[in-house]
Amino acid sequence: MTTLYLVRHGETEENASRILQGHLPGKLSPRGIEQLRALREQLAGTTFDAVLCSDLRRCADSACILTEDRHIPLTYLSLLRERDWGSLTGKRIDDIQHAPFPPDVETVGQMLTRAGTFLRYIRERHTGQTVLVVSHGLFCRAIRSVATGVAMKDIDRMDNATFRVLTL
Repeated sequence: MTTLYLVRHGETEENASRILQGHLPGKLSPRGIEQLRALREQLAGTTFDAVLCSDLRRCADSACILTEDRHIPLTYLSLLRERDWGSLTGKRIDDIQHAPFPPDVETVGQMLTRAGTFLRYIRERHTGQTVLVVSHGLFCRAIRSVATGVAMKDIDRMDNATFRVLTL
């Protein structure tokens, strides 16, 4: 049995400003840092065999805070990045909320395919382990969707610095 602790990064300044980050690095806000410190305490009794995280700054910084005293190397994977919002990246959510997506936005189907690739990666390299995975809200939902067969729209939204446990 493989157990994944899927963690959404801490709040960023861009989250607080309602900016669509996509592949932007993102900068943790003071609130986000505090959220992660609280989550680190919550996870203190859990032993992880590996830590995988998105290579975007907001996740890398989050993973460093979560594993501060653990001495576990981090593996950075671009595969764990958030949805690529294409030309919508950096826009205020309120400004584009009802606009159609341009063709350069990564589709839900493409995200689900990427999530399937990630789950194959887990099966090939981390079977039987407990793995901390630090990623992004939408992408964590995509992973859970592929793993459970539940439509992504029916997967609950994760707040910043929260986790869900997924058993494979």
